[in-house]
Amino acid sequence: MRTMRRLRPFASLALLAALAVPAMACGRPFDVKTPPGFVEIDGQEPEYEYRAMAPEGVVVAVRVEPAKDRGDLAFWTRAVTLRMRQSGGYALIASTDVASRDGTPGKELTFGHDENGEPYFYDVSLFMAQDRLFILEAGGSKADMDRYRPQLDWVKRSLKVQCRVFVSPVLASRTCNRW
Repeated sequence: MRTMRRLRPFASLALLAALAVPAMACGRPFDVKTPPGFVEIDGQEPEYEYRAMAPEGVVVAVRVEPAKDRGDLAFWTRAVTLRMRQSGGYALIASTDVASRDGTPGKELTFGHDENGEPYFYDVSLFMAQDRLFILEAGGSKADMDRYRPQLDWVKRSLKVQCRVFVSPVLASRTCNRW
């Protein structure tokens, strides 16, 4: 009984420390590089963990959604395709298998639509890792997207969504949030 009383304060501190670590471990659960000719935008909207923009308005962004037990890559590929068609009027132009820098398989979808007679492209790359769905988006006018295609391909190749650290899973999750 006396031993339990002595350990209680330590157990409480350990619990508080465990709860505080996620709050202190701020950062992105992925690693991405800003492409040449783009600048990272500060003050991201809440749904984006990363956004960068070219002077002509082409934007590249990454957002992350929790996906534990919430579908696989095929499910999300189909869901995004249907949503883009139904709510945005976008047509699917291409669908390609891709891989992130760390080798995580993904799917890249290219959509298009016209605004005031001018064609616009919207690229979406989807990756499943760490019980999350990673969404890499890029969009702009077709002419500007074509102009920045090398930089957009470069940023897509730079995305790393899995952390492979030779430490415990708890420490790895904290480390990977600080890339």
